[in-house]
Amino acid sequence: MRLTIQNHALTVEIDTLGAQLASIRAPDGTEYLWQGNPEIWARRAPMLFPVIGRLRDSAYLLDGVPYTIPQHGFARDMEFQVSGQTGQSLSLSISDTEATRAVYPFAFSLTVTYSLEGNTLVKAHRVENRSDQEMLFELGGHDGFRAPIEPGVPMSAYRIVLPQPSVRLYGMDERCLLTPKGEELPLEGGALPLTPASYGLDTLVMDAPAGHTAALVDQMGRARVTMSFPDFSYLGLWTQNKPFDTGYVCVEPWTTLPDAAFVGRELGDKAGIRRLAPGRSETLTYTTTFN
Repeated sequence: MRLTIQNHALTVEIDTLGAQLASIRAPDGTEYLWQGNPEIWARRAPMLFPVIGRLRDSAYLLDGVPYTIPQHGFARDMEFQVSGQTGQSLSLSISDTEATRAVYPFAFSLTVTYSLEGNTLVKAHRVENRSDQEMLFELGGHDGFRAPIEPGVPMSAYRIVLPQPSVRLYGMDERCLLTPKGEELPLEGGALPLTPASYGLDTLVMDAPAGHTAALVDQMGRARVTMSFPDFSYLGLWTQNKPFDTGYVCVEPWTTLPDAAFVGRELGDKAGIRRLAPGRSETLTYTTTFN
């Protein structure tokens, strides 16, 4: 089911399946969000919880016990329930089930709240540990934006711009596990191309850039989409490696690095893993501004 929040600047549709964004439109009808072409990439903006990315052998260890869990976790494929709604905000929630506990043995609740502040969309994730033990989790965004936003412009005319002169990317082995960061790469005007394959990688993965911001910039040098993610320590940029313009790029703030060749198999070994004491909660927020 799709629900809508709206103000003078934006109309945003949200799907209760996965609490996923379905559309972000300006008053003139401009659509900012990738619309999920199944021949290229069928999803739009899935949420990553309680793990991010692929796991070695599709499993992690928790106190030595192996658990098999899908890539990016299960939240993106769960039906969320409405827990609050106004004209300019919407809260959607899930909690643990028998099926989730089989792959992730914690009692939890996850509430995602979308709200509009002018031309900025705020997305807040409240995670609560309802277990009687410390809870470990990862959380990330995977928001896909149209690139180009207007027709008739090649994708290569767009850039992701970071507020810094250089970047060090994590490497990736043949199993798509991260390897240590490579050499520092200079960025002309802070700009990165939209094709990760330019660097021989599936996904561009880096520590959060200066100011924890990244912008999708058009051929005129205008920042069309600017994401700010102060609560997230890492950033992923992804579009499929195709012999043609895919028409989208995902800007992905992550709390935690995906599985890496340089960490152990325990969930607690993951770089940036979040920890919640029993009965505690925390809220992690990022914002996206559209022009």
